[in-house]
Amino acid sequence: MRDWTRRRLLTAAISTVPAVGLGTATARAAARKSRSGSGDIADTLRALPGLRVIEELPGAEPGYRFFVLGLRQPVDHTEPAAGTFEQRLTLLHTCADRPTILFTTGYDAVLTPRRTEPAVLLGANQLQIEHRYFGTSRPTAHGYPYLTIRQAADDQHRVVRLFRRLYRGAWISTGGSKGGMTAIYHRRFHPHDVDGTVAYAAPNNVDDRDDSAYLRFLDTVGSAELRDAVKATQRRILLRRTEMVRRYEAWAAAAGDTFRIVGSADKAFEIAVLRAPLMFWMNGKPVDHAAVPGPDATADELYTWLDRTAGLSLYADSVARDYIPYWYQLGTQLGYLAVPSSHLDGLLRYRDPIRPRSFVPRDIPMRFDSAAMPDVDRWVRRRGSRLLFVNGTMDPAVAEPFRPGGPDSRVMWVPGGNHHVSIEGLAPADRAEARAMLVRWAGDSGNF
Repeated sequence: MRDWTRRRLLTAAISTVPAVGLGTATARAAARKSRSGSGDIADTLRALPGLRVIEELPGAEPGYRFFVLGLRQPVDHTEPAAGTFEQRLTLLHTCADRPTILFTTGYDAVLTPRRTEPAVLLGANQLQIEHRYFGTSRPTAHGYPYLTIRQAADDQHRVVRLFRRLYRGAWISTGGSKGGMTAIYHRRFHPHDVDGTVAYAAPNNVDDRDDSAYLRFLDTVGSAELRDAVKATQRRILLRRTEMVRRYEAWAAAAGDTFRIVGSADKAFEIAVLRAPLMFWMNGKPVDHAAVPGPDATADELYTWLDRTAGLSLYADSVARDYIPYWYQLGTQLGYLAVPSSHLDGLLRYRDPIRPRSFVPRDIPMRFDSAAMPDVDRWVRRRGSRLLFVNGTMDPAVAEPFRPGGPDSRVMWVPGGNHHVSIEGLAPADRAEARAMLVRWAGDSGNF
């Protein structure tokens, strides 16, 4: 990846004053020109304090322009002396008078001009924020102590306050999976930054000590016949562990990859086998359900199925290194789940290998904050308003869903949906209601 992080720091005054208070007469004038249609959006962006226009990329849909941006952010929003880092943003701009979608994946930024579903439905601008410590948005020489949900929420808050100078209409935040979680955490700490939130397939692991909801889900999802077929395939794969691991090691050697983070190819292999049912139901489609290897499957068929289902490359260093921040978050605040394993008794070699610590080097300290997720859950249940959760009925990630209790909020379920759901996939009545919610939040400015 290209390193867009600038090592020279801006002055402490610029990096710590709230974005709403940042600015010059030049920035205000450029924003007025852009809103009136008499100025170029690129000039307006360059005038925003602390913002760098990295490049404008082609490929946006007609009526849109696509920019990659860098915003100077505090490493620690409570301590100016901690310095700054450049956070990567992308912008799909159509018109300053349209609604604006605040989007994050919870990981790296997507560097292709792809509109999210709310942006399409509302004909909106879309501002994407890369999560701190992912992609190029990495504070240097600080380790991971500033990778918290509050610090990330404050990043988003500062972005919104800055860009509201240009986009003064309705704002709606969105994201899927970890991106949906991130959007909810932002609302918890800055509930009035946006006018509504659509969170797709967002897990809510309230108590990391209690995985019963996930275990029950994985023991009851789908048909008993299909669940048994997946379990039997796991056993067959482990019974051929020696040849499977040898093949895995050969693949890694040919790719110049290693397993230093996880510890060994053998442990990485066992992790993949354990996670296979989880990922099978999260990502699988009926065609995948029909392709579970049978009793006569060859070693090649079993290995191919495991790789396609659980992604063997995920546990080798070249990929695992990029996801250390993800596992760090799971091991310090977000928590993780357990998977059924009693059917594999006698075939497993490692104690709880899918725990977050398996993916975070030992020299990085982790201490779990058991109050973080209950706090978010409590806010959603008691005070969260204008929240729409879209979940799939066959997605184990939402076995423990958010349950909003505030006004104008709903949880909607896509029948038979997996981890990749959409408003379009909802039943007709729910789809109509979800669209109506978006239009209402956007001030009746949608494109329906």
